[in-house]
Amino acid sequence: MAGLTTTERGSWNSKLGFILAAAGSAVGLGNIWAFPTKVATEGGAAYLLIYLLCTFAIGFPVMAAEITIGRRSGKNPVGAFRDISTNKFFPLVGLWGVICGVMILSFYTVIAGWAFGFAFEEIFYFFGWGGAADWLTDTGNGFKNAIIATVFMLGTIKIITGGVSDGIERATKAMMPLLITIIVVMIVYVLLQPGSAEGVSVYLLPDFSKINANLIFSAMGQAFFSLSLGMGALITYGSYLNKKENIPQAAAFVTLADVGIAFLAGLLIVPAMYLAQSQGINISAGGSLASSTDLVFQILPALFHTIGGGVGMLLGVTFFLLLSIAALTSTISLLEVPVSYVIDEFEVKRKKAAWSVGLSILVVSVFVSYFPVLIGWFDYLFSSIGLPLGGFLICIFVGYFWKTENAINEMEYGYAGIKQTLFSKVWPVFIKYICPAAILYNLITNFI
Repeated sequence: MAGLTTTERGSWNSKLGFILAAAGSAVGLGNIWAFPTKVATEGGAAYLLIYLLCTFAIGFPVMAAEITIGRRSGKNPVGAFRDISTNKFFPLVGLWGVICGVMILSFYTVIAGWAFGFAFEEIFYFFGWGGAADWLTDTGNGFKNAIIATVFMLGTIKIITGGVSDGIERATKAMMPLLITIIVVMIVYVLLQPGSAEGVSVYLLPDFSKINANLIFSAMGQAFFSLSLGMGALITYGSYLNKKENIPQAAAFVTLADVGIAFLAGLLIVPAMYLAQSQGINISAGGSLASSTDLVFQILPALFHTIGGGVGMLLGVTFFLLLSIAALTSTISLLEVPVSYVIDEFEVKRKKAAWSVGLSILVVSVFVSYFPVLIGWFDYLFSSIGLPLGGFLICIFVGYFWKTENAINEMEYGYAGIKQTLFSKVWPVFIKYICPAAILYNLITNFI
């Protein structure tokens, strides 16, 4: 089929809209609960430094490549590869990205539902409704999981039906500033409490003795996953980008936003953990800091309960509202990828595509709700293996099939002097050699 034009598919109203939407796609639950514990256990500011370097050395080049593919083609990941190359293999790479997004969304809504439910748990606990509070915190309750995951998915579908500018862009323009405001306000409160100073030291003081090959590749993996690379989300978002926009600049802003929010999240979470410890709450397991899931669903709720009163309830509700917003900005992009695919490839109207795709994924989410053990398997296969595989193949495509010269030609729209800049000399080297080698090593490590 001919497919829909870019205008019919939608477009961003502004560069800010694209940056906030792409940053929202990158900023998810992992930034708020996984990243801080990695920093705290793997060298503090030393890990932060390596993470920052990996983000700009590996993540930024691949992000620029994905956005360029999307804008050049004006299509979803499958259609994009088909449009700009005659090679029959790479549309399958795009399809693999769509599949990864679908499967990640199927369990992500369940975890997002847990966070959303805990916000109400704080309210029920405050009013002494222990039975209702316990019901909401039972992550093994399939019926409860399915109900809240359904609510979360319906909210995501509703935003997607609004289209690119009136749905995704409008929602992320409201949610991203709110998310940052909540983080900053909670940071101020936590840092003023006794016991948090130790957490600040753990987070910000570097332990360079911990820097080794494993830490470097751990930071690289975290950087790659946190930027939502390898699954076609940025190809899709790039397909709605105006030709007058500067792609390297936009990619740099998105990368900075992701790194900045991850840093702020760590400045909240790690001191909060040590604040909890000062209140007599155990934050360790087996001699090291507790896992990220224990932190979010056990330690921090215990801290809010210990603080007690209206302040404890307000902090708890605010924190889990923060998690829910971060999750929603990611579920939007996860759903938009397969919806864009259906719109382009089957010429289906957006509203019908959003509801049919969203409800189909919800069926899988409900199944996962009753068998949450599947989350670990899905996460490993489609996140730890699937996303690096997609990112590696994207580098191979741009570097050796479509050619970096053609990508630079596309970037020249919106960046007239790019061919005379250092970027045009350095970026191809990273895409052809450095990024694929680093991603492949990380992929093999994850697989082993």
